[in-house]
This record gives sequence, C-alpha cells and structure tokens, in this order.
Amino acid sequence: MIYPKVFLNKNEEKEIQQGFPWVFDNEISHIKHRKTEKDEWKNEPLAQCSVEDGSAVEVYSKAGGFLGTGILNKKSKITVRIFSNENASKIYENIEEFWEHRVGEAAGLRHAYFDSSDSYRLIFAEADLIPGFICERFCTEEGKVILVVQFLSLSCEVFREPLLDALKKISKPDAIFERSDASVREKEGLPLVSGWIYGKADSSIIIVENGIRLCVDIADGQKTGYFLDQKFNRRAAASFCHNRRVLDTFTHTGAFGLNAFKAGAKEVISADISPEAVNMVEKNISLNKAGHVMKAVCADVFDLLKKYEAENQKFDVIILDPPAFTKSAKMIEKAYGGYKEINLRAMRLLNKGGILVTCSCSHFMESQMFCDMIMHAAMDSHRRLQILEKRGAGPDHPVLLGYPKSEYLKCVICKVL
Repeated sequence: MIYPKVFLNKNEEKEIQQGFPWVFDNEISHIKHRKTEKDEWKNEPLAQCSVEDGSAVEVYSKAGGFLGTGILNKKSKITVRIFSNENASKIYENIEEFWEHRVGEAAGLRHAYFDSSDSYRLIFAEADLIPGFICERFCTEEGKVILVVQFLSLSCEVFREPLLDALKKISKPDAIFERSDASVREKEGLPLVSGWIYGKADSSIIIVENGIRLCVDIADGQKTGYFLDQKFNRRAAASFCHNRRVLDTFTHTGAFGLNAFKAGAKEVISADISPEAVNMVEKNISLNKAGHVMKAVCADVFDLLKKYEAENQKFDVIILDPPAFTKSAKMIEKAYGGYKEINLRAMRLLNKGGILVTCSCSHFMESQMFCDMIMHAAMDSHRRLQILEKRGAGPDHPVLLGYPKSEYLKCVICKVL
C-alpha cells in the first residue's frame, strides 16, 4: 500500500514536533500521491487534491522530515488529525491490534486510579492519542458497565469497528450508547447520530460517586450525560462545607451540592437556569434523602447573585461551575467579563473567612488569565483572597503536552479574608 504524503509549509512543523496533533488547511503546501508503484507521483494543492477523505496520510515537514500518520478530511479546517508517530505501512500491518493496544493503554492508565465500581472517562480523544473519540465508562449501582461513546471526527469514524471491538474486549460492557450528536460532527461532514449500538439498557441510570447516588440521563443529558471531570474537585470542595451554608451555582445535576450535603452542610442551595437540570437535581436530592438540607432553584445565576446581594444574604461556601463562556478566542474578552462578574458578586456574598470554589471549563481561558480575573474581581469587590488550591480535571482526563486544549478545566479554591 502506498500512502499519500502531506507536505507542510515552511516552519509549520514546530507545534507538531511539540506534540500538537492537528494540521490545519492553511498549513499544507501540497499533497504528493500515486495509486500504484508503477504510477508517477503527483503533487497537488489541497483544493485540487483527489485523495479521498478518510484516507490515511503521512505528514512531512517542508524539508521532508517525517512527522506522523493521520487521517485526511478536506471538509474540515482541521485537515489532518495525527494519531501516530509511526509510518502508516507499519500501523496498517494489523490495524485491529494497533487500536486494541491503544485502547488497552488508556484503560490501564485509569486502572491505577479507579476501581471496577467507579465511573470515569475511559478515553479522552487526542489526549489518549485517539483523535475525536470520547468514551465514558459508567458503572451503575447494580454493577452494570455502560459505555457512552462519541465519534466526533472522521479520524475516529473511519476506525469505528476496530475501536468498538477493542472496547468490547477490554471493558466488557453490558451495553454501549452512542452520543455522536454534537454539532462539531457537521464541521467534519458527518451526520448527527444517537442511540444504542451494542446491547441495551435503561438510558436513565444511577451511579455512585464519592458515596453520592446520582441519576444520569445518558440519552438526553448534556454531552454524555454527566461531567465526570469534577469528581475529585467536588470531594475537595466538600471538605470545607461541614456545618456551613452553601450556594452551588450552574449545578447541572446537583453533584457539588450533594457532596456538600454528605460532608454535613447545614444548608445547600443548588441553582441552574435549565428546568430539566433542576428536575434532575430534585431527583438526586430525593435519591440521597437530602431534602431537609438541600433545595434546587431554577434561576439565571447572574440574576440570582444580584438578588441575594440586594437581600444582603450571606454564605459560607459558594461554588461557581459555569459552562464555557467562550468557545472561540475571539470572544475571550466578553467571557472574561462574565467570569469576573459572577466571581465579584460571589465574593460579596461570602462571609469573612468564606470559601469560593471557582471553575472554568474553557481552554481559551488559560490558567494565568483565570487567576488574573479572580484577582481583579477581588479588587473590585474590596475583598482579599488567599488561593488555597489550584486544581484541574481528574486523572481520567490526562493532558497531552503540546495540545493545550486538553488542559481545559481550572478549579481554584480561595479563602475570602
């Protein structure tokens, strides 16, 4: 088999050499290919290239240095997603074995941190060297293993069968549900799909995290149904909540608030703008018999913080876990203002010595910028802060050096002086 060669423009190889796994369309000089060894090599610009989307290609620097093997998709601005630093011919000698090994490596990493009754992210796309592929491993309280998968790019869609075969062999799931219904697939030229692809179970499941029972809607919940990345941050936040009044905002499923309840909080208010989310929070409150301490509020958090400030309400612990305020670098200034406003108002609502747990899941809001925002919010609220901890996602969300998007979650625990 003769694999097409993608040549980059001058100096475009530096980020890839540092570990960045994407090649953008404007970084490509030309593509060199031929169908058989008897044919002449053809050099074609990307726009006129006849190599089919989904083909394996080898990526080279302008000077001819080999950089890696990836999958071509001319429909996407991310034209090549690199999945290996080996030559394509070696990988394709046994592609099933290649992906079984890659999935096994990811599973082995998690086994060092989690046991069989835990729920965790089994595969984290590019960070686990499987571009565009997400796999959550949910373990129900009855012990059933349900995998929720997302094929978010053509680079993993073309390996659908070997990836699923590897997951079945290594994880031995009872069922697999696909949530490839994210809009990013449309940018890849792929349809949105969702449903059971192996076995079948109830799409509303109950998992146990940090000793809390949580209902997860894998079919209709946000993304894959539950945000597993905050597990250890929820536990860390809970350690400050004993006998405290706690405000848990952008709560989604109520998980931060329920961890506070389990830690002995005297009152917990969990707020979210989504009526569906609030219904789920109420289910989870009931599941954990937390109704005497915890209540769910359906409200815009910005408005709720203003209301509590006007009422001169005070809290001992406030948790801010908003959705990403920006999904592009162009909107970072507006996002900075949104983060600053909620942090400033939260600081005003905290008693002296109170704890602020503040998060951002936008990779565009880099850690230094996020801490800078906290500092300016403190200045404008006339409060002084100590940063007690800077945290990130759990170990099931590893960071791939050279790929900053994988280091997306910031969680800062502060004490208001």
